[in-house]
Amino acid sequence: MAPARTSRPFRYCRAVRLVIAKCSVDYVGRLSAHLPPAVRLLMVKADGSVSIHADDRAYKPLNWMSPPCKLQEAPGVWKVVNKAGEELRITLEEIFQDTSYDLGVDPGLVKDGVEAHLQELLAAHPETFGEDWTLVRREFMTAIGPVDLLCRDASGAAVAVEIKRRGEIDGVEQLTRYLELMNRDPLLAPVRGIFAAQEIKPQARVLATDRGIRCVVVDYDLLRGMKRDELTLF
Repeated sequence: MAPARTSRPFRYCRAVRLVIAKCSVDYVGRLSAHLPPAVRLLMVKADGSVSIHADDRAYKPLNWMSPPCKLQEAPGVWKVVNKAGEELRITLEEIFQDTSYDLGVDPGLVKDGVEAHLQELLAAHPETFGEDWTLVRREFMTAIGPVDLLCRDASGAAVAVEIKRRGEIDGVEQLTRYLELMNRDPLLAPVRGIFAAQEIKPQARVLATDRGIRCVVVDYDLLRGMKRDELTLF
C-alpha cells in the first residue's frame, strides 16, 4: 500500500491534481450516499472543487463537492467540507498515482460564427431578455474564462448570460461554474443565470431549471432584422 500524504490544509493553486486510488466514498449532508471500495480517479481542480470519477460515465462524476470547500488530508482519509457543513469523506486503501499539472489560464470555448454573431446581437439588444435590461459588458472575465454577457435587469440585479447555437447539458454546466465563481464576489452577488440558444435540448432545459437558470430560445433571423420566408395566416 502506498503511504498517504501527511495531514495538511488544502491551499488553492493553479495546478490540477489527479489521484488514482482504490477508495470508498461517503457523502453526508442533505442526502447520504456511499460508494464501496473500487479504483477511481480523484480530481482536485484549481478552483478547489473535488470530484470522484469512474471509467463508465463520460464527464459526469460519481460524487463531487463544489467550491468553496476545504480539503483536509490525514493518513488514509480525505475530508472535504463545504460552507454548509456537508462532508465528502474519501477513505484511501491504496494510491497508484498522485500527480499535479499546471494547466495555465484557460481561454474558454471559441465561438463559431453564429454564436459569435448571436453574442454581438444580444449585446446590442439586451431588451431581448426583459424590458429595461442593460448590458454591463461582453466577455466578462472569471477565473475560469469569460461569460458571454453580464447584464442588469430592470431592478439592477446582475445576470450572467451564456450563449450557444445549440443548448446542451455541457453549456449549462459551463454557466453553472461561472455563476458559482461570480456569486462569491460581494460587488456582484446575487447573480442569476440565463442560458440562451437558438435551440435548447430537453435534458439541458431540465438541468437548467433544476439549477435556477432561465432558458431563452432566441430567433437569430429576427435579431438580424430578417423577415421569415414562410407565409403565415396571422
